[in-house]
Amino acid sequence: MSNGIVTSHIINLIDKDSRLDGRKLDQFRDIKIEYGVSAKSAEGSALVKIGKTEVVAGIKMEVGEPYPDRLDEGTIIANVELLPLSSGEFESGPPTIKSIELARSVVDRGLRESKAIDFKKLTIKKGEKVWTILIDAYSINDDGNLADAIGLATLAAIKDAKFPKYDEKEEKIDYKEKTKKGIELKELPIPVTVLKIKNKFILDPTLDEENAMGARLTVTTVEDGRICALQKGGISPLTPEDTEKIIELATKKGKELRKLFK
Repeated sequence: MSNGIVTSHIINLIDKDSRLDGRKLDQFRDIKIEYGVSAKSAEGSALVKIGKTEVVAGIKMEVGEPYPDRLDEGTIIANVELLPLSSGEFESGPPTIKSIELARSVVDRGLRESKAIDFKKLTIKKGEKVWTILIDAYSINDDGNLADAIGLATLAAIKDAKFPKYDEKEEKIDYKEKTKKGIELKELPIPVTVLKIKNKFILDPTLDEENAMGARLTVTTVEDGRICALQKGGISPLTPEDTEKIIELATKKGKELRKLFK
């Protein structure tokens, strides 16, 4: 069956409130979270599977100087790599627009705008030494909805992380010895991606469904429903009514997904 025929079939099904895999329009595939998948090479790590979509995230920690305008704050640096082994659409080389979008607009913005991490608590010595949390997420298999999978994997890896031992006198990190101190998450910013196909809205799209979309909006919310990040995709516009409906769906599903971490 050609891609065009598959796309037409998916659009017709969704128009009738049905999906190729039998799910409801607002139903996620099975989600699995595994912690500590790279305990020897990272301070924290996690593997997330949403259906056949699979993502690994890792946390590394470095000590360095603070930014001049943030002398008493550490920071985070997010990176997403879309590996060729996960999809024929991805190639080796410099970061693509999609990987940058996922790193900055989903991971980085979600964590920063939600105030999930208190950067002041990453200070070792004001004006001199602070912790930098390095977040790396890798696609292992792309069967759609990488944004939500990467968001969940990042949170799981952060929850799994433990600070390595740091000798302030010698100014050295002993990565072989981890402390019992973890990264406190004051919020759990959950990204939920909603696709608009014709006049219907679907959650957790497969890759085939993504190819049939008109528009996409990833909405990141926290427990009280506050929106901390929005990222639009697709060539079709979204009306104010569309956006309101999408935010409602994403907020409701975000509350459900947040229970995965409790």
